[in-house]
Amino acid sequence: MRVFHLGAERFAELPGLPDELPAAGFVWIGVARSVLDAHLVQVQAVLQRWCGATVVDLHVSDLLNQQLPSHYDYTSSYDMMVFRRLAAAGGARGGADELALPASGAGAAEAIDTSPVGFVVFDRVLLTVHSAECAVRDHFAQRLQALAASADGRGTARLPASPADLMLRMVNHMVDSYLDLRRLLTRQLGRQQHELLDPRSRFRDWHALLASRDLLHLLEDICEDQRSAVQEWIDALDEWPQEPDAAARRERELLRVRSRDVLEHIGRVLAHVRRLEESAEVAVQMHFSALGHRTNGIMRTLTVLTAVFLPLNLITGFFGMNFEALPWIHSATGVWATVGLMAAVVVALVLLFRRKRYLGEER
Repeated sequence: MRVFHLGAERFAELPGLPDELPAAGFVWIGVARSVLDAHLVQVQAVLQRWCGATVVDLHVSDLLNQQLPSHYDYTSSYDMMVFRRLAAAGGARGGADELALPASGAGAAEAIDTSPVGFVVFDRVLLTVHSAECAVRDHFAQRLQALAASADGRGTARLPASPADLMLRMVNHMVDSYLDLRRLLTRQLGRQQHELLDPRSRFRDWHALLASRDLLHLLEDICEDQRSAVQEWIDALDEWPQEPDAAARRERELLRVRSRDVLEHIGRVLAHVRRLEESAEVAVQMHFSALGHRTNGIMRTLTVLTAVFLPLNLITGFFGMNFEALPWIHSATGVWATVGLMAAVVVALVLLFRRKRYLGEER
């Protein structure tokens, strides 16, 4: 568990949960899911003392659920957002961007996993719940520390002004990981499409192609849940009571702008995933169309060869009959005349078939 205090130009990590809220700014509590489960009574008591409310039991169950999809809910005291992020498969730690994406797109399906991050937004408290290997909290702690250090005393640090602002920044950071994932999936599907449409190769990696399609379907479902959650947050934000202060109204408008930006990023990921799905389907259809075209070409060539040799078989069968008076049977030049006739038939048929474009590549 890590506790941070954020002010207008101040960011500091606290040694523990303070007895009272600081006079200005807000408090961010970043806690792992297992730690929250072990210290739930203490956290609930602190929230009751600070905010006059606790997280309801149903929402606690949601925050502790590792398989929960992205969604949004609220009470009269707080808003709760669950958002699934990209995570390193197998529980491995990612870097600052959470997921160490491979340089090649070949192992995209094996390198991708998701994990939920829960946000409980009070007026002056933000509680984030994540898995133990999640790097989002540590990444934002370093980032906010750098922003606070760069402040020049005139409010240019651009630190989050409220718990909702910090939540949206973290959500936007997680969505950017999905935007980076688009390039990885594009490389992988591009390689598979090239192999599918290469006439000199025989595509056999159908398992990887099906795994890629399943991954795209999974990402589409995840993005749909994310978009629904953010849209519900925007709708709830519009229903918040109007602020009498001009600065507070401006801050509210900035929250709306940032929320719409997050929604637009999710929409871009979703649109790209759907385009990749369509591209994969089209590539498979083109593969089978090309395969059928090559098969038709082979059958056409075999048919032409059969048509060329049929007259030759007729000629040899005719002169193979056992009759004494058959022409050219007893002639010294009969065999050469027959060979010349067969050659003329072959040349004539080949020219005819080439004229009708039964031989060679079609254009």
